[in-house]
Amino acid sequence: MNDFAKAQRPTPKAGVMDIAAYVPGKASVAGVSKVYKLSANESPLGASPHAVEAYRATGHHLSIYPDGDVRALRQAIAETQGLNIENILCGNGSDELLGLLCQTYLAPGDEAILTDHGFLVYKIQTLAAGAKPVIVKENDTVIDVDAVLAAVTEKTRIVFITNPGNPTGTYLPFDEVKRLHAGLPKNVLLVLDAAYAEYVRKNDYDAGVALVSNNENVVMTRTFSKIYGLPALRIGWMYAPLHVTDAVNRIRGPFNMNSAAIAAGSAAIRDRDHVRVACEFNAQWVAWLTEEFTRLGLKVTPSVTNFLLVHFPDTQNKSAAKADEYLQARGYILRRVTSYGFPEALRMSVGSEEANRGVVAALTEFLKS
Repeated sequence: MNDFAKAQRPTPKAGVMDIAAYVPGKASVAGVSKVYKLSANESPLGASPHAVEAYRATGHHLSIYPDGDVRALRQAIAETQGLNIENILCGNGSDELLGLLCQTYLAPGDEAILTDHGFLVYKIQTLAAGAKPVIVKENDTVIDVDAVLAAVTEKTRIVFITNPGNPTGTYLPFDEVKRLHAGLPKNVLLVLDAAYAEYVRKNDYDAGVALVSNNENVVMTRTFSKIYGLPALRIGWMYAPLHVTDAVNRIRGPFNMNSAAIAAGSAAIRDRDHVRVACEFNAQWVAWLTEEFTRLGLKVTPSVTNFLLVHFPDTQNKSAAKADEYLQARGYILRRVTSYGFPEALRMSVGSEEANRGVVAALTEFLKS
């Protein structure tokens, strides 16, 4: 009798118990009544009023299954982004789509390449598929194309690129993305995770639409959780070659998106004014926070996103851990990023004016104390 047959209870398949579960940003502090949650890169402006109205309207139809084809949302994305609707696939957050890509293209013995500061979900989903995550070092918080290409082997099936990066806030210029793609074998899928693309104001950045359109091995993923202010509804989408959407659709759940998400997402992406105002608000406060933190003597990684990676001195009394403790006691919740390779940094989401000024004031006192 083999070991499996001798087991006294069901056991997970190999690799599952090696996964460190994803820990979301903290949302509350014991004993503190008023908190400012700046740990999850949520929009301080919230959702478009049109999205909220569309969400509420679905309450009259809760007894009916949602559209399994997600036609209305895919149509809205296609129209506003200038894309072919057949190349668009929607999911329960971009997290689900990343997982589906791993389940579709990774098998035991395969490898997926990710960078050491990339989204933790890549590693989780790679291990869940029974494949091996190959982690490549970044170059001073920026993806190193040569290092990624050097890590490619005959076992490589997927390369994950977070662009812009999280938690770094940096980005890879499009020429470098194209150079990376040109160096990959045609059977390797390049996944461009562009969750923060709408915030970027750089002429040499591109989310990857053209690269997907002109090639058979590139996928771009996007989200409604950031600039559109809809993280509670879990809406993600990907733009991919038809052979990829066809394959992923075969394992996608038949009703993986609910009616409220479809309706609200469709309205949100059409509200261009709300997106414009969110971009302008973000640009103003990223610049102000960067200047203020730098004035305090803290190092800030230049960011093109809606968050900042703030580095603290590696000293006992002024460490990131001590700063986090000090801030939380005053109701300001930032994100510890030790699991991303930054034990002496905190990631701060751009918040309301009150929250932003409050964090700067609190850190001013912390660094003086």
